[in-house]
Amino acid sequence: MTSTTDRDPRHHTRKMRKALSDIKEHLRADIEKVDEPQLKAMFETSAEVLGGLEKAFRDYEQKNESAWRG
Repeated sequence: MTSTTDRDPRHHTRKMRKALSDIKEHLRADIEKVDEPQLKAMFETSAEVLGGLEKAFRDYEQKNESAWRG
């Protein structure tokens, strides 16, 4: 049976924001570990994209965007 927590959208958005943040931090840390400029750029671009997704999830939670207001 599905619990009340599992039905709460904020529970899921918080978990996703944490996962996105963890990957973003990992990518940024790995930029210092590689020498290839193209890979550094790909890691930084990926981190920026994940930051945008993280913001979208936060905006959904806070209903900051008109698209998220019911």
